[in-house]
Amino acid sequence: MTVDVNEQADRLLAEALEESGARDPRDFYREQLRELREVNSTGYEAAITYYHETLIPTVAAGDVNPLHAWTEYGRRLAVALAPGETVRIDESGRSHPYESPEEGGLLLHMPSDSGTKALVVGLPPKLSSAQRATYDVLVAGKQKPT
Repeated sequence: MTVDVNEQADRLLAEALEESGARDPRDFYREQLRELREVNSTGYEAAITYYHETLIPTVAAGDVNPLHAWTEYGRRLAVALAPGETVRIDESGRSHPYESPEEGGLLLHMPSDSGTKALVVGLPPKLSSAQRATYDVLVAGKQKPT
């Protein structure tokens, strides 16, 4: 893969982030990738291969919405880290089955192991108060409102 492909993919993602006001999900994904490397080497290698052979070339070619492609990558990381279900939390705090990255909203992966914190897959530009409360409890592990 050439540097030009990486630069093009980064540029298209930056444009999509600016246009949508969305948060850059890569910080969450980097942390998940580091954890994946420690706990699931096969999943880690598959994630790296997908990144180099599918995600970056597809985004750079302009074939997909960069935010949607990155969201799907984040979901792949979450599933590799912890089997479970990915859900969308709407503005009222209600949970819905995840269907596609186009839905937006707060996207969380809920591990089957109830002792494991939820993993962030996608964040809206601004969390509603119900989404913030859900995030605080399920992701941050806070039990009291702040």
